[in-house]
Amino acid sequence: MPHLKIIDAGARSHLPFSPGIIAGDFMYVSGQASVDAATGAIIPDTFEGEMRRSIANLKAILEAGGLSLDHVINVKSYLADEADGALYNRIYPEYFGHPTPTRSTIVGVLGTKLKFELDCVAYRHATRQQAT
Repeated sequence: MPHLKIIDAGARSHLPFSPGIIAGDFMYVSGQASVDAATGAIIPDTFEGEMRRSIANLKAILEAGGLSLDHVINVKSYLADEADGALYNRIYPEYFGHPTPTRSTIVGVLGTKLKFELDCVAYRHATRQQAT
C-alpha cells in the first residue's frame, strides 16, 4: 500500500490547505508566500524579502517531511510583477543549485497582497545531485 502522510509542520497557514503531503515517492508542498511561519499572517516586504521568506517556509515544510531543497524536482513560481524577473533569476540559484529542478514561472497572477509565491514537488529517495 502506498505511503500517504500529511505534513502539518514547518510553516502553517490559516487557509484550508495542508502545507505538504507525502504520497508514495513524492512530497507535494502547497504554495508558500511571505507569511509568518507560525501564524500564516502575510508579511509585506520587498520582492527579495518576500522571495527569501517564501523559500524559507518551503524549506521548513520539506525539512518537516525529512527532505531538503536538494530533493525538489519541480518548482512552480508566481511573480506579481514581470519587472522582478531578473532579480528572481539571480536569487533562485542560491537555493536551487545545479542541477536545477524543472520550473514554470507565471507572471501577473498574485494581485496586490503578494509579490511572490512558489510550490514544489520533491522526490523522497534521492537528491538532484544524485541523479544520473
